[in-house]
Amino acid sequence: MPMESYITSLSNSFRLVPPPAVPAMLDCILASTASSPLSLFSSLLDTFSDITQDVINSSEKLDSEQCNYIGSFVGALCHLLKKSGADLAALQSFIWKILIPLMKLLQVYDHAIVNEALGSFFNVVVETKSWGVVEATLVPYFLRLAGLSMGMLHSEELAIYRWSNDESLTSLEINKDYMLSQSGSFTLQTSCHILSLIFDAALETKHTAKSTPGSILASGHSIQLFTQNLLWDLCNMTIQMVSQSSEHRSCAITFFLPLIFKAFVSDHAFQFLVCGQMCILSRVNFFMKIWKCCKTLFSLGPLERRDAYCVLSLYVSFFPSIDEYEDVEVGGKIEAFDLRAEKEFWDEMKRGLVDKEGLVRKQSLHILKMILHASAENQQDSGGIVEKILNQKSSALGGMTKKGRWADKEAKSLGVGKIYDSVDFHLNSQQKWGAFFLLYEMLEEYGTHLVEAAWNHQITLLLHIPFPCDNYVNPSSGGVQCHQMETLVEIFNWLAVLWERGFCHDNPQVRCLIMQSFLGIEWTNYGNCATLVPEEFLLGPFIPGLNDPVHHKDFGIKGVYSSRTIEGATKFLHQYTNVLSLREKITFLINLASVAKKYSFGRAGLMSFAECIASAAVGVHARNCEVEQCKDMLSATEVSLHNDKVELLDVLRFIMESSKQHFNHNYRLKVCEKILDAAASVMHVIDVPLELLLQFVSTLPQESTNYGGSLRVKVQEWLRTCDGKHCISTCCIAAVPLLKSLGDFPRNFINLQYSEDVLVTYDDEDLNIWELQAKRWAKVLFLIIKEEHDLDPTLMFFQNHAIDLCKENCHLKWLPVKFLILILSVVLELRIIKDKTADRGKQGRNKLELSLPERENHVVSTKFSYIFGKFDKLFALILEELVSFARLSSSVFWSNMAVEDTNLPGSIRGKLGGPSQRRLSSSTTTAILQAITSIKALASISSWCAQFRRDVSVDSALTFLWQLCWKIIQSSTCNSETEAETCVAAYEALAHALKELVSVFSPLALDLLMENYKSLPPNADSKKPLLDSFVWTFLQNINNIIAVGNLVRTRRAVLINWKWICLESLLSIPNYAIENGVELETCSSFFSDDTVRWIFGDLVDSLENASEGSVMPMLRSIRLVLELFAFGRKGSIVSSCDGVDAQMMWNLVHSSWILHISCNKRRVAPIAALLSAVLHHSVFSEEGMHEIDNNAAGPLKWLVEKIIEEGTRSPRTIRLAALHLTGLWLSNPNTIKYYMKELKQLTLYGSVAFDEDFEAELHDNSEARSEVSILAKSPDPELTEVFINTELYARVSVAVLFDELADLAYMIGSKNENENNHAALQSGKMFLLELLDTAVNDKDLAKELYKKYSAIHRRKVRVWQMICILSRFIDQDIVENVTNSLHVSLYRTNLPAVRQYLETFAIYIYLKFPSLVGEQLVPLLRNYDMRPQASALVLFVSANVILHATKEVQSRHLDELLPPIIPLLTSHHHTLRGFTQLLVYQVLSKLLPDLDSSASGTLSLEKRCFVDLKSYLEVNSDCSRLRASMEGYLDDFNPKNSITPAGIFTNRIEEIEFECVPTSLMEQVVNFLNDAREDLRCSMAKDADTLKNEHLKADENPKSNRAELLAHLPKDISLDFQKKITLYKHENQAADSGFLFGNNGTYKSLMEMGKEDQLLDQLLHSRSVAVEKLRAGRQQFILVASLLDRIPNLAGLARTCEVFKASALAIADKNVLHDKQFQLISVTAEKWVPIVEVPVSSVKIFLEEKKREGFSIMGLEQTANSIPLDQYTFPKKTVLVLGREKEGIPVELIHMLDACIEIPQLGVVRSLNVHVSGAIALWEYTRQQRPQ
Repeated sequence: MPMESYITSLSNSFRLVPPPAVPAMLDCILASTASSPLSLFSSLLDTFSDITQDVINSSEKLDSEQCNYIGSFVGALCHLLKKSGADLAALQSFIWKILIPLMKLLQVYDHAIVNEALGSFFNVVVETKSWGVVEATLVPYFLRLAGLSMGMLHSEELAIYRWSNDESLTSLEINKDYMLSQSGSFTLQTSCHILSLIFDAALETKHTAKSTPGSILASGHSIQLFTQNLLWDLCNMTIQMVSQSSEHRSCAITFFLPLIFKAFVSDHAFQFLVCGQMCILSRVNFFMKIWKCCKTLFSLGPLERRDAYCVLSLYVSFFPSIDEYEDVEVGGKIEAFDLRAEKEFWDEMKRGLVDKEGLVRKQSLHILKMILHASAENQQDSGGIVEKILNQKSSALGGMTKKGRWADKEAKSLGVGKIYDSVDFHLNSQQKWGAFFLLYEMLEEYGTHLVEAAWNHQITLLLHIPFPCDNYVNPSSGGVQCHQMETLVEIFNWLAVLWERGFCHDNPQVRCLIMQSFLGIEWTNYGNCATLVPEEFLLGPFIPGLNDPVHHKDFGIKGVYSSRTIEGATKFLHQYTNVLSLREKITFLINLASVAKKYSFGRAGLMSFAECIASAAVGVHARNCEVEQCKDMLSATEVSLHNDKVELLDVLRFIMESSKQHFNHNYRLKVCEKILDAAASVMHVIDVPLELLLQFVSTLPQESTNYGGSLRVKVQEWLRTCDGKHCISTCCIAAVPLLKSLGDFPRNFINLQYSEDVLVTYDDEDLNIWELQAKRWAKVLFLIIKEEHDLDPTLMFFQNHAIDLCKENCHLKWLPVKFLILILSVVLELRIIKDKTADRGKQGRNKLELSLPERENHVVSTKFSYIFGKFDKLFALILEELVSFARLSSSVFWSNMAVEDTNLPGSIRGKLGGPSQRRLSSSTTTAILQAITSIKALASISSWCAQFRRDVSVDSALTFLWQLCWKIIQSSTCNSETEAETCVAAYEALAHALKELVSVFSPLALDLLMENYKSLPPNADSKKPLLDSFVWTFLQNINNIIAVGNLVRTRRAVLINWKWICLESLLSIPNYAIENGVELETCSSFFSDDTVRWIFGDLVDSLENASEGSVMPMLRSIRLVLELFAFGRKGSIVSSCDGVDAQMMWNLVHSSWILHISCNKRRVAPIAALLSAVLHHSVFSEEGMHEIDNNAAGPLKWLVEKIIEEGTRSPRTIRLAALHLTGLWLSNPNTIKYYMKELKQLTLYGSVAFDEDFEAELHDNSEARSEVSILAKSPDPELTEVFINTELYARVSVAVLFDELADLAYMIGSKNENENNHAALQSGKMFLLELLDTAVNDKDLAKELYKKYSAIHRRKVRVWQMICILSRFIDQDIVENVTNSLHVSLYRTNLPAVRQYLETFAIYIYLKFPSLVGEQLVPLLRNYDMRPQASALVLFVSANVILHATKEVQSRHLDELLPPIIPLLTSHHHTLRGFTQLLVYQVLSKLLPDLDSSASGTLSLEKRCFVDLKSYLEVNSDCSRLRASMEGYLDDFNPKNSITPAGIFTNRIEEIEFECVPTSLMEQVVNFLNDAREDLRCSMAKDADTLKNEHLKADENPKSNRAELLAHLPKDISLDFQKKITLYKHENQAADSGFLFGNNGTYKSLMEMGKEDQLLDQLLHSRSVAVEKLRAGRQQFILVASLLDRIPNLAGLARTCEVFKASALAIADKNVLHDKQFQLISVTAEKWVPIVEVPVSSVKIFLEEKKREGFSIMGLEQTANSIPLDQYTFPKKTVLVLGREKEGIPVELIHMLDACIEIPQLGVVRSLNVHVSGAIALWEYTRQQRPQ
């Protein structure tokens, strides 16, 4: 055969021959032919191209045939190389022609083939000792590839990476060019992988050779030298890679570091030559470099930190014992490095333990354990210390819950519960670490119940410190403590790690436990140790941890904004800061308060935060005073403390600002109060700059600092308190420094900050800032003034500067506009004070306050009256100057500005400007703003003075303003944008002027308006209404300006806003005129009908597209127009007025509805304004507005329907609608008949939404309060206001409405009778019948099966609550219909919350109509077939009818009702029996009190029976206890009060939250009986536990189990079988024969038997037969799960045992069978599988007993000798023991087992759930036994 064919045939045979058979085949070929190994090797080498082509053609993963072919081919070549000996050329050829190309191709497909090929090659190298070839080829090649990936060039430090110059290798003729050309063909991962394989093989060879002298390589190098050189290179390479990209770090960690550490295990250091220089490589030196890299990685991102932890984890895994090697002698010097001495290491471990990434936490824990020698034994046994279990702990077990007892047992098995005696010993650091690790692992992995049982035990261990503890605060020697548990500082640092991890736990119960544990520590028992808690922990995890809602479950309930957690936190922080110095305390407060800038706090969290700050600040004032007395120290620290206080106050201000996001006003007030307390405790007002102080005070809620506000007094006390240094007397109320600063503020405020040559310009934003600053100043000024002379500097300032207001030269020094802003701010504050004092005066008069508060109010009022008088005099003095300045400034409105001014500011250039930006030049804007401000100031001061005086100066100012208004209205020219912008500014000034002028409308204003008509044309109507010309001129001119189009869109919108604001003021003139007593001349009016209708049409047409700023003035204008129409009908104010017709109202309701639904924000003010404007009382009384002739809805009804329907989705809408509508309906009872559907909707409404913004908006927004006050008043505001922000408000409003209507209906027949009385009665009857029909016939409300607190339950309660309210409307004509509906409802099943209203309703009916008692109530009582629930209801009604009847009929009712009640005392239903006993005793004790048993001889038989019955009920202890538990309920019940709104709804104010439903008497009886029954059960259980026989073997004799069977006998034996059951075919015969109950004859006989013993015997016999047959069909397999405690696992195992018919399941406590969770998972399996109670302490005895019975005892556990489950054959009689969820089977039980079996596992996670494991094992047993 030719050689080529021979080689081809041989090559093809490799596809069929497996690799292990190739060497034998080649040996046969070599032996049978004359070919040498080298020639055959060379021939095969040339065929490699075929293999590469196959690989290239394979687009997917290689199949098994290709893998086999490659493996056989490479194996053949390697075998031939071994045969040829150390042929370096052949080896080199194999490397370059086979190995490297093959690895290039296969690195993408299969690493296993690469590993196999390299393994074969290394075997050749080892056998031929050819490591020099590897050193010269593969190593530099792949080192170069790895180095180039990092940008490394040729390095002289590399021992091998030198392009080998050894003479022994020069003959190899290495193809360096080829080597360079292939540099980029390998991935970094592949290069590192190959280098690691080379190094690993070299290490193995080195260890095998053990460096014997004969172990020399072919190149003359020893394997040790090769390994050292490669180690040197890999170490250098690894250091570089760790600092590179994530891919490089991953390769270094995965491939290099494990092998490097492996090399250092046996040798601590290496010495070798690199380029002729001796180098030393030690483990210590290498790790120092690695540690340096890790420290760099820690400071980078999360990926880098995770890699650093991987490096450290690898290191400690290879070198767990640090003490043994960290001092290494190398080259005559000792290198030492102890990782435990590095502070950065411990700090990073702490950060790692609380890292968000679970892998980092696990690695940190592993590193700590390894480096501290904390093995599992250390954790479970604290150094062999004798433990002392406290007697209190043992005795407390009896009171623990079942869950707690299980947890305690498991905790003890882990070493928890060891309380050490402080007198005998002190724990060392290793034992403390054991406690630490146990706690941490519990938080990471263990169940909640175990954490709960173990936490406090281990914390006690860590805090177990002998006193005095001061010696343990600082370490005994310098540096970092290697064990980190030597000092208190270190202990608390590590405790902070545990606390932080607990605060972030996934389980909320654990978070609560850890927080309460931390706050529950009695820090006073540990001296000053509270300060050792790290500040980083408090500012980091602790304060944000308080933000967790789970810690504040009761927060906010009943307006109490506190919780147990908040109280504990404040107490701790007070203790923490109590020992700090002043500087330390202020610094801590700054850091603490600054946390608010890092985190967003919820409501409870922010309250906790504020409380903590206030608590921490307590006592700083005293420390501050101490510092003040130390002059030297003060001079050194004063500047620093001043800066700190400034910073602190600014942060506190930020916290108060952040509280605005929480809408609840009362809550925000509490937060601000605490922050104010903190500020007052830390600093005096003169310690901070005035500007910052003003900002701080202005951040407080404005209402709280106004007169009468809750924080006003507290703020005043702080502002007026002296600081000790500046006090001028011994008093503590000197506010001189602050008053001086406030007095200097105006001068500094108005002074120019620029040189006189600079032209000062400003815009609207500047004015807004200045106004804000001035308001802050005015607020604080009026807060601090106490004496009359305190205002003198301010008054003098205003007087002096007002004189110079019109002087041009003065304007070069100060800004007039700022002066005017100051005046405006003062007037605004004076008005607020005046309004608040007036309100307080009204409240005081209304509430008839005591004499002392009256005197105080009088003193305050006198003080403010004096202030008002002083400012009135001042304003009168400066009024003339203000008029002159206003006249001068306002000339800009009509000056010649025809030329367009194009010099616009850069911010508004372009086509459109912002809504607040004036499209004017800067200079013109400045002049415009000055004019507006001057007019605004003049108008405000004039209206203020007009309230106190009317002199020439005031009249002159008012006259000027009216003339100015008329002049502005008449200006109509607008030919350019600049003129249009000027008109916008003029109308802005007009709006401010009109608002003030109208409020003080006087005869002078009337005369001025009359004078305007003198300028009209002579032919004008002399009787024309007064304001017609004014309004027509205004509307025509402003509409022309809007229509011309010279204004951009946004500025046009601004002008439209001013239009409606001005119109509102004009329309309100008649109201103010009437209020101020201004009378018109005879036959005169303010408006004509045409004018009012034109205004109405303009408003309605514009309403749909109203902007946000125009909505309120437009709606108020509509309200005013409707009022004008109403006045016009009466012949006043409006001339010749016909009122509003239906079409006008249709237009209005359509436009207003479109406006309402288009508004995205449901603000209170617009909603209230819409309701009061459109549903105006003047039109609501017209029936034609509610319904049209064809019974169609009128405009008002249409709108009401829409609003109520939309209100179901908007709580505030329906609440405001209910408030307004109920008031309108009460005023107009004749309209109620049109709104039955809407009333029912309001009655049934109950949104779960809680609109806290509603209350906050009412409190903070004066406009909202004003609009709500205009709505129709509630009939009973005192009651309804309580529910204004609850889902009950609509229902309460309707209830109050009908209660008032009932009062109106009762007036029928009196002398004050009117049509409203009859309308009220008819509407009440209609609504009552409507609700009764709904309650009886509605599909949902008629349901008898519904869940408690469900929607149906709530609707039922709401309906019957309202029916009770309406019961007063029942009259003789409807009583039959009412009682028919009542009886239908009585027979239905309802929950107690519904039944009690049925009872109340029925009681009222039968009390009102006594004749119905005999006709209806007595037959109901005698119907003894009624259900117990209905009987109890009728019983309660009857008893109360007897008790509360009038004297005329009470005796008759007693005779009729008591006899049928008495038999119910013998009811078989225990609840009904107890209920009857309670009511009968109540009746007998109230109506038969004089019965005396001593005189029984003279009494009739009937009375003697009642005497004895009463005596029994009175004396019997059970009856007495029942009455005592119900004490007061029956006495307090009042049928009349129970049908009033106050009687039904006041429970909400106290405790009950569900629909205001109190607990009914029947519910209380049931609860009492249930509690009594539970007490009896507990007593019986204790007795049974005491008498329980510890012998666990069940007696199989049925006779001996008679008592047990009796105890387990079901209530209804005919139902005692599992209906969902599938019988196996071998059981069908038994089932057919009736094995459970015997045959049919037996069953019939059971039913016919009359004797109890015979029945019992038959039942027991059938039961025992059933048990025997069930036992016979079960497998002889017992599953022991006594070591388990988790309910889901036990329930699942019960279900599994039943499915596979195990003979028994052993558990620790059979009480678990009654657990709801167990029953949910087991799905009744516990009823069928035999369950035996085997306590943990008795498991050993149980197993021994079963072993004696012939059972094999197996354990499901992974041990050294465990047998795989699939290889084990189960004995027929098997007991399988399952271990605990975490720890497995205890050692003492493992020794008893016959064998241990384990389930083979293939995945990464090496554990299965214990229930799953048990199920798998039981199935395998069943599978093996099935063939048998």
